[in-house]
This record gives sequence, structure tokens and C-alpha cells, in this order.
Amino acid sequence: VNLRDLQYLVAVADERHFGRAADACHVSQPTLSGQIRKLEERLGVPVFERTSRSVSTTPAGEDIIECARRVMAEVERIEAIADARRDPLAAPLRLGVIPTLSPYLMPLLLRPLRERYPTLKLVLTEEVTDSLLRRLKSHEIDAALLATAPGDPALAETALFDEPFWIAHTLDDPLYEIEEIDLEALRGRELLLLADGHCLSDQVSDLCGRPETNGEFADFRASSLETLLQLVGAGFGCTLVPALAIGGPWMTDLGVVARPLDLPGASRRVRLVHRRSFPNLHVLDALREVVLGRLPNTVRKAPGAGGGKPLPPGTTAPAGA
Repeated sequence: VNLRDLQYLVAVADERHFGRAADACHVSQPTLSGQIRKLEERLGVPVFERTSRSVSTTPAGEDIIECARRVMAEVERIEAIADARRDPLAAPLRLGVIPTLSPYLMPLLLRPLRERYPTLKLVLTEEVTDSLLRRLKSHEIDAALLATAPGDPALAETALFDEPFWIAHTLDDPLYEIEEIDLEALRGRELLLLADGHCLSDQVSDLCGRPETNGEFADFRASSLETLLQLVGAGFGCTLVPALAIGGPWMTDLGVVARPLDLPGASRRVRLVHRRSFPNLHVLDALREVVLGRLPNTVRKAPGAGGGKPLPPGTTAPAGA
């Protein structure tokens, strides 16, 4: 059995389709199908069940593919160890970031990373938490910036910073007259949420409870913070936003203001998560250092986060950073 055979097996198991698996492996479908047939004959057991419409894995195939994944992961680890020995910051870092963090944090980091580590190639993926965790465990990405604990013994995490939630509402909202906005002030309000799957939606619901209003958008779930804030600006309710997402001039254009909450626990902890087996910890240390050194004063460095100095109070990253 060679590594190419194992690559083909894993690709078919992931894609559930021989054509898409062939595309992923950059070979023709007849080449991939023929090689898998030869492997099944050599092993003496079928790995896949084939019909005209679908491909599924046999019970024996499940065990074989699990072994194939482990072998491929170890091969990747060998290559990563060699890359890290040659130049820890030359190998690509495949980084996943959740959608409620990426548009606001990454612009603060990309220029400093490029200036400080010019050989580092950052490959970004923006997806919701569950998807990033799956990609992390299947070795499709190397690390992820998340706002929830992974809860998996195979994964390690480093706490980076605590990001408060702010309440966003219009200037003519009754909340504008309230000096300190607590949970009581939010009761009965039309609190707009992101779609299920976004960790921010779960965090807001845990903090404030599921909204029980009957307004026009009571069952609406947006796919982005920008959509939520557009609805807030149009007068359809209020929403909670992470601190890094506030302060853009477009919020002023919408007539939306963001204010801190007088509410214990109204924040989320952002952490850097990676596989415990990931060999190139130097590149993660470099990323952590830049993150901690570029934080605006609206967020707080997590206890034990280590090096990196926040920007002075009242300042943000330079324009275009």
C-alpha cells in the first residue's frame, strides 16, 4: 500500500463521490477508480459500496480509512517537522477564524505579521466554530481563532483576550435614555441574533436568554453582524456586538450607537486552538505575539496570555493595517 492509495481512499470517503475525489487529488476519475479497485483486490475486502447515485463506506472500509487518516496525518507531521527545522516561519500557516472575529481582528494583524515575519505565508479560512473544529481535527487547517473552548483532549488552546459585548441601538431607541444598561433594561426587547451555528448567537442567548418577543423579526437569524446592524439602523430592534466590531464610520452612517453593558460575564474569550500534535509551535508563538501586541483598548488581554503590549488607550491600529 502506498501513500497515494491512502490519499485516494481518504478523498473518496470525504467527498462521497469519485469524480469530486479525483478533482481533489488532481487525477482523472478512471485513474482514481482503477487504483482503488486494485487496492481492494489486494486487501481482499471492499472499502466502498458503489451505486449509480452514491458511494458509501463498508464496515471494513471505515476501519481502513480511519487507519489511512492516521497514516496521512503522521506523514504530514513528518513534513511539518522538517519544515519547522529548516525555518519555523517559512512553512504556510493555515489559520481558521470565526466570521464574527475575522473581519475586525485580521486587518489589525496582517500588515504587522508581514512586516515582522516576511517569510510567513498565512492561509485564512473563515467558517463557523463547528466547521473549523472539524477541519482542525482532519488536518485541513493548523490552528483556529475561536471564541469557545474546544472541549477535545486532542486539541490545545491558548487564551488570548476577553472581548466585551456592547449593545447596539439607534439614537431614538428608549435605551439611549438609560445610563447603565443591564439585563432588566433588555427584557422584552427585540434582540436580533445571528443564525444558529454562530457561537456568538449561543453566547448572547446564554447571557440574555432566548428572545421571546413577537415582533416582525422575532424568528429572523442573520448570517453576519453587518446584516444585524443594518436592521438595527432601520429600527427593527437592538443587538449585542463584540467590541472589536464597533466604532466604524458606517455605524454612524446608520444612526447606530454602541454602548457597554452593565452585565456580569458580558464578554467572550478569544483563544488560539491547535492540535496537540502540531509540531511548529514557533509560528503559533509568533502569531500570539502579534495578536497581543495589536489589541485596542476596547478588549482585555486574558490572564496568563503572556507577551505582547496593547496599544495605548484611545488608539487603534493604523489605517489600512
